[in-house]
Amino acid sequence: MIEITVDDKNIQNLLKRLAKKSSDLSPTMREIAGIMHDAVEENFEQEGRPPWKPSQRALREGGKTLQDTGRLAASITSRHSASSAEVGTNVEYAAIHQFGGKTPPRKIVPRRKKALFWPGAKHPVKSAQHPGSTIPARPFLSLTDEDKKEIIAALKRALDKI
Repeated sequence: MIEITVDDKNIQNLLKRLAKKSSDLSPTMREIAGIMHDAVEENFEQEGRPPWKPSQRALREGGKTLQDTGRLAASITSRHSASSAEVGTNVEYAAIHQFGGKTPPRKIVPRRKKALFWPGAKHPVKSAQHPGSTIPARPFLSLTDEDKKEIIAALKRALDKI
């Protein structure tokens, strides 16, 4: 699980004030988890806020970046407790897309055929060495200033109710 902590002093101060006045913050944390989940869904919809560098696959096929199969976007879950709100994913390749990095070199072998094929290669090709890929950071688990303002508004509403 990737963990990213929102370090916003306004949000932290409001949370401290709210915690002093209330013993059960579950309803507020549920609302904040929903705001963060919506923000992540919006990141996928808009292909980043600010925009991500388009993937080669998206450019080639006309699809959306980070949404080839939809598995990563569909894996986003949210949860909350009386003192926290979280949004995340358990997909193993999520971290490299969130933070960027280089994949390790690997050997490519045919899965369902006896050999690999691509035009211009000396055939049959029994295996090929892939040098690894450089993946740019495409932070999908992120909040915009507007998202943070929405969280602050939720915290202020909770304070006003107490």
